[in-house]
Amino acid sequence: MSAVKFVDVTKRYPDGTLAVDCLNLEIGDGQFMVLVGPSGCGKTTALRMIAGLEAISGGEILIGDSVINLLEPRRRDVAMVFQNYALYPNMTVAENIAFGLKMRKVPRSERDKKVSEIADILGLTDYLTKRPGALSGGQRQRVAMGRAIVRDPQVFLLDEPLSNLDAKLRVQMRAEIARIQREVGTTTVYVTHDQVEAMTMGTAVAVMRKGLLQQVGSPREIYNAPRNLFVASFIGSPPMNLFEATIQTTADSIECVIGEQTLRLSRTSGELAGHLRGYNGRSVVVGVRPESLTEPSASGAAHLAARVVQTEQLGPEVLVHAELDAAPVTTDEVREVAADVDAAALADLARSVTARSTTILARFGPRADPRAGDLVQLTVDLEGLHFFDLESQEAIGRTVPPVASAAAADERKPY
Repeated sequence: MSAVKFVDVTKRYPDGTLAVDCLNLEIGDGQFMVLVGPSGCGKTTALRMIAGLEAISGGEILIGDSVINLLEPRRRDVAMVFQNYALYPNMTVAENIAFGLKMRKVPRSERDKKVSEIADILGLTDYLTKRPGALSGGQRQRVAMGRAIVRDPQVFLLDEPLSNLDAKLRVQMRAEIARIQREVGTTTVYVTHDQVEAMTMGTAVAVMRKGLLQQVGSPREIYNAPRNLFVASFIGSPPMNLFEATIQTTADSIECVIGEQTLRLSRTSGELAGHLRGYNGRSVVVGVRPESLTEPSASGAAHLAARVVQTEQLGPEVLVHAELDAAPVTTDEVREVAADVDAAALADLARSVTARSTTILARFGPRADPRAGDLVQLTVDLEGLHFFDLESQEAIGRTVPPVASAAAADERKPY
């Protein structure tokens, strides 16, 4: 068994910085788990604690049934692939891949056989006699993967392995790494700040923020049922649209009042409807992904009026930026995500606050031709609406397993 389990794991540095706060997470045998979050969220620290490169301040880490807290890194039977590849420039590809086996005094014939097998899996057979300096970035990354795979460890650890590659090569290597992991079947923990990597590579995703685990689940679960505003705003490219609205209910209807407009939530599920009735007359945060806002359609569908600001012609679709008369969401969680994306995203958020309107994104078909300044009636998929409590930032009416917090240490259990 090579499952990895964090049980109440904490990492506090000597200066008092709390990098990881009571992390409870179980990574199944053979699973590809991606730890994702903005810079400084604790994901790399968690990875390094598995490897033994960071001491644990509290809790336990298990590989299989064995607690590894006090084991030296070389005795943990894990293999780590670093961001900078860490290849030996004076060695050939074959020598780099075989280095760990040579240090363990594996016989030459067995080393050569394993290197040949791994090179075939990685598409490196024609490069075995070359040195790293003669390889492309993607080829070097595959060599680093090969050096890890050839050891047949219990766990692979990958720390932002694609961050040094250009955009096109990153896309290619995402597919390559996912394929390799499926073929070898080794438990893998992959760290990235890129949520696109997380959603396209992992069989499971753990979202972290400020040392705390926010949500863990399959990419589909994380995307379709974010448990709080941070996860909702962080996961998704383009990101989820967020704005404030007021819930109004009567005996036979639930309405969502957005500025001067009203959406009748006629198709809201029974469970969600019950929760929303408890918010009658109160403000909530509404979230809707761009694919749930589309071009004007026939009467009978729900619509929101918005004014087009600009468009992006992307070939198979048109991405429409439009101004909606609704209060923007400016919580610390949303600001943090905007700041982590880039300065432009943070500036856009600041402008929305000043204007008291919200810039939203919609996806139109490739033949649509909206123009800046046009007032468009965006078709709203009511099943795609998400609702969040304005104070707690937690999802309303979503049956998402809670994530343990430091305030409930006696009740914490690993996933």
